[in-house]
Amino acid sequence: MKVGFDNEKYLKMQSEHIEERINKFGDKLYLEFGGKLFDDYHASRVLPGFEPDSKLRMLMKLSDRAEIVIVINSADIEKNKVRGDLGITYDEDVRRLMNEFESRGLYVGSVVLTHYAGQAGAVSFKEKLEKKHVKVYLHYTIEGYPSNIPLIVSDEGYGRNEYIETTRPLVVVTAPGPGSGKMATCLSQLYHDNKRGIKAGYAKYETFPIWNIPLKHPVNLAYEAATADLNDINMIDPFHLEAYGETTVNYNRDIEIFPVLNAIFEGIYGENPYKSPTDMGVNMAGNCIVDDEVCREASHMEIIRRYYVALNGVVKEKSSENEVYKIELLMKQAKITTDDRKVTVAAKEREAKLGVPTAAIELADGTIITSKTSDLLGASAALLLNVLKYLGDVDHDTHLISPEAIGPIQELKVKYLGGKNPRLHTDEVLIALSISALTDSNARKALDQLPKLKGCQVHTTVMLSNVDINTFKKLGIDLTSEPIIKGKRLK
Repeated sequence: MKVGFDNEKYLKMQSEHIEERINKFGDKLYLEFGGKLFDDYHASRVLPGFEPDSKLRMLMKLSDRAEIVIVINSADIEKNKVRGDLGITYDEDVRRLMNEFESRGLYVGSVVLTHYAGQAGAVSFKEKLEKKHVKVYLHYTIEGYPSNIPLIVSDEGYGRNEYIETTRPLVVVTAPGPGSGKMATCLSQLYHDNKRGIKAGYAKYETFPIWNIPLKHPVNLAYEAATADLNDINMIDPFHLEAYGETTVNYNRDIEIFPVLNAIFEGIYGENPYKSPTDMGVNMAGNCIVDDEVCREASHMEIIRRYYVALNGVVKEKSSENEVYKIELLMKQAKITTDDRKVTVAAKEREAKLGVPTAAIELADGTIITSKTSDLLGASAALLLNVLKYLGDVDHDTHLISPEAIGPIQELKVKYLGGKNPRLHTDEVLIALSISALTDSNARKALDQLPKLKGCQVHTTVMLSNVDINTFKKLGIDLTSEPIIKGKRLK
């Protein structure tokens, strides 16, 4: 794939910039980490060359100076809130995050339960963590937050929260998802530190929107598409423009909360070290785009992908139509349509010709491979075999899996496991292919091509099962599907 982003430059610049910010404040910096720390696939899609674990690698450069505090909203524990991308609850993700950080040599100092009100789920979670000798702190809901500044900046407000004992100069505050209370946790610590005579500062690390590229740049529009469910809107930062006469980009929530933050900082320190929301940020990603055109094209594809995700979400009753309408508006601003995604056009043209569900994949060199549904295989499973044959230079008519071997698998699915669809899914085809590879050199050649599928684009003319969706995700393939189930278009 073409590269548009210099990842090594980013790691160097970002770690140096955070070091500068730590030194600016003296004793301690609370760094609010927005977005995903080590699985930022959105960033890697819109900034080709950005590694999904870049933030984590950057942190590891500062590992001797950093400790991590993980924040989770007690209400999210109580209602078993789930991370949509991973399919696990927020409390499960806290444990996952702890394991991931510690396995890489990063120090996790504690977990903070925010909005704590004695919720049974939160109490149980706290006890489980403490049995494993994890420090857990409780932060409480403050009436009138974030507007009631006199109460917030008082012993009955932030002062009521338990003080988080930290030992290192850089405290990274992260969470399993938005709305967890990261910023409030940082500000609460500033209040407590100030009372203790500790010189502490706050900064925010969000990759998107990128502050020093144009407001309507496709990379920033793609961020709006990714957060359509939150209704985030990119805006020119009016505070930065007034203070410096410089145009920068931020998003509505940070701009709306800045007057409140300003008042809180003044309540704690007597003055605010920042003149704008942009000032609070430390993100250097915009300085590391090395091919703007590549990033623009990748972002266009991401906006279209998000559009299909929203459409499919409406069908599954997991998204609102407002998300679809918002992304349609973003597509108009970017001057793109679904026809700009080559695999979308290829799959739909093939279906129109054959009259059965089809799929298409675009390879790194622009080659398009298609497939169709058959009695033995679904279109997505057939697509995997077709593309692996092509990449492995295996003749298209060669059977990588014997039809006689597929029959017993179908019988197992329908007769014994109660399935209604006898066709093989993508995971079943890959398992069968790996078995064939033991004795068949062509199957082995095909199987060895799997790593080449990472970053490829796929479109199917019907919605896929969760099994197929997850298989494509594990292979690193960017998938879109028409909002159709069993031939019926639901939008």
